[in-house]
Parts: sequence; C-alpha cells; structure tokens
Amino acid sequence: MTQESHRHGVEEQLCEAGMNLYTRALREGRVPPQDAEDAPCVVELGLLYPDGEGNRWLRPLAPSIALPRLLHSVEADIERRRRGEMVLANAFQPLMAIDAENTFSRSRATFTMLHGLQPINTAIKQAVSESSKELLTVQPGGHRPPNALSMVLPVEQSLLDRGGRMRTLYQHSSRHAPAVLAHYEQLDGDVEVRTLNEVTERLVILDRRVAFIPGNTDRTAALVLRHPALVSYLANTFSRLWDLATPMWPRSAARPPADKGVTSRQRAIAALLIEGLTDDKIAIRLAMNVRTVRVHIAKLADTLGTSSRAQLGYRIGQSGILEDGY
Repeated sequence: MTQESHRHGVEEQLCEAGMNLYTRALREGRVPPQDAEDAPCVVELGLLYPDGEGNRWLRPLAPSIALPRLLHSVEADIERRRRGEMVLANAFQPLMAIDAENTFSRSRATFTMLHGLQPINTAIKQAVSESSKELLTVQPGGHRPPNALSMVLPVEQSLLDRGGRMRTLYQHSSRHAPAVLAHYEQLDGDVEVRTLNEVTERLVILDRRVAFIPGNTDRTAALVLRHPALVSYLANTFSRLWDLATPMWPRSAARPPADKGVTSRQRAIAALLIEGLTDDKIAIRLAMNVRTVRVHIAKLADTLGTSSRAQLGYRIGQSGILEDGY
C-alpha cells in the first residue's frame, strides 16, 4: 500500500492498521520503521517518531500529549475551512446579485403589467408595428367608438401592407354597427371578421409571439405575455372560437336567413332565457341594450304564439329552434 493511497485527515480517525501499530508501540516501547510502511498515518500524525539513534526505531508519543495535539490540529482545520467558506461566500455574493437581476429581467420580458389606457394602446401599436405575419383580435361588446377605430386604422393597414393578415372576432351585435363596417371597408389586404353570440375578454395576439389580455375588470390594466406556451394556448383558443363563428367580413360571406320565423339573434336570446337569465343579464352577455333585448323577446313570443312570459320557456323547448345553428 502506498502512502498516497493511504493518506487521510485527522477527523477521519486513525485507520485500523495505524491504531494497531500505535497500540503495539505503546506496549513494546518501540517498533521498527518498516512496520509503519502499511500505516504511514501514524508517522504523519506524529504518534510515532524516530528515536534519533540512527532512526532504527519508531517510538510512541504519550497519549496524554498526542490527544491535545491532534484536537488542536482538528480545530485549526475547522477554522481554516470556515475562513474558506467566508471567502467563497464573499466571492459569490456579487455573482448571485447578477443572477437575481437576470432572473428578474427574464421574468419582466415574459410577463409585463401595463397600467393606463395610453400605455396599453402605445404598447399594442408598437407590437403591431414590429409584426409582419398575423394579428388576431377578440373584441367583446357591441359598438367600438369611431375615434378608437380611426386611431388603429393606419397601424393595421401598415401590417397588411407588410403582407400580414388580420383575423378579428366580434359579438353578433357588431354586425350592423356602422362604425365597425366602415372601418373594414377602408382596410385593404387579407382581412376577415367573424362574430359569435359571446366571446372571451379582449385579446390581442401578434405573430403568435406576444399577447395582450386585460389585467383588471375595467380594462385599465393589461398583462403582456411573451411566454411561448401561454401565447400558443391563447392562439389555439382563438382558432377554436374562430371555427365556431359566423363570417361577417368580407360581405360575400352572407348571413344565413332566419329559420322558422326566428332570427339568429332571437335564438341566442332564447337560449339564455332557458338558462333563467334576466333581461339585464342577457343584454350584458350579448352586448345589447336592454330595450333591444325586450323587443326581440316580444317578437319571439309572438312568433311562438304566446303572450305569457311564463309559457315562453316551455314554447322555446317545444319549438326545436335551439337545435338549429346560427
């Protein structure tokens, strides 16, 4: 056995061969140096030392002297390691600060909260100006203000001029909104609009790399998402809604005629009546005013031959009108 392979520290205690040799030396008073070749640790730790008479013998150090000396060596080694720990901690402290800053930056790059309509609109315009492939939008509510539409017109046209395409989902109540129709008449490019009775909250997705969603109920805050998995999830959700929607623009996609004397809008209202919703809640869900909802309910009741609101739900179920598509 070589000394290199046998070497170990004080805190690991003596090996069995070293302890046996030290015990024997204490009993016999001395041992020949060649006996320590298989346990060099006893010499390295000072438990056996040459007797000075030509180094023919190794004599044992008294245990009462050896133990305190070894304990002091252990304490010194512990102190040295503690100093090493402090040096490493001080060296890594600025590195950890850098990593924390990078982690925060990566988080901000993935999720950003915007507050205020102006910062939100500015961020969306900036994102559109940096896009060249696709703009997917969900616009809940019935009528968009003409001034809001006029502000986004040049930005959207710029995207179309770069070869991008636009796909927008509205609620059915927007199908006859003059400002909305006029807006799309002014756009030139790959533009399609479809509608549903109900849609999600506002959603804007650009090139399937960044998405904007509301950050609160009144839409005065927005969350900007750049996480690939989240943006892909939202884009897939949009695609499924798009497949269920009815074409609105281009105008060549004609709206299906009323069936059984009941319009598609009246069918949507009938479905919500069956759910037990009040006129006010129906108006909110379908982005209509309450008076218009009540006019449709009156026409629906007249078509189904009842003047009683209480019997209207029963007549709706019996008529089969909810089995038809939009």
